[in-house]
Amino acid sequence: MACNLVLLMDVVAVSPDLSADMVLDAYPRGLFPMAYVEGDLVTWHRPKVRAIIPLDRPHVPKRLARTVASGKFEITFDTAFREVMEGCAFGRPVWISDDFHRVYGELHEKGVAHSVEVWSRGGQELAGGLYGLSLGGAFFAESKFHRARDASKVALVSLIRRLNARGFALLEVQYLTEHLKQFGALEVPHRVYMSRLAEALDLKVAFGPPSPRRAIPVE
Repeated sequence: MACNLVLLMDVVAVSPDLSADMVLDAYPRGLFPMAYVEGDLVTWHRPKVRAIIPLDRPHVPKRLARTVASGKFEITFDTAFREVMEGCAFGRPVWISDDFHRVYGELHEKGVAHSVEVWSRGGQELAGGLYGLSLGGAFFAESKFHRARDASKVALVSLIRRLNARGFALLEVQYLTEHLKQFGALEVPHRVYMSRLAEALDLKVAFGPPSPRRAIPVE
């Protein structure tokens, strides 16, 4: 995870609130929001370098590939978006505030925000997942979580495969981490990122339909 100093250096604007329209306006311009809960503000970030996972040459570690192929987990898309956001926010409430739950929930209902769910124990327990936004042929991965070993990694591999199958051109993951490097993530300068983003936004592709609905057990 990027340190707080780097995050502060990337801030180009602040706002007292967040709306779906603000988010939809920001991402094509190379910005993304984070909640600053202590200050009751939303900070808008535009990193000088951006982390992406090249969809034409992603890397899947051998052990993880075996886990994916084993059938240990069941993968669905857009069946439990709010539960995935809650999983991502648990224990990390600093930048996923109540406003983010509300706004990204709205974006999910509009067909812009999406989730990948990883289920275990016969498909009855949510073991991990991730969520993000899709605009044109660009996907902006926001956050992921796991409750079982490798579950968030399986979610990312499943996302990459879906994006390739649907013809996406860009997978943005904000900041480069050692964890993301194992999937082939790399950094590109802002200028290069904006050029690739513009090309991806022009693509007429879609994330695809949700998986069949499932009942979420009450804990």
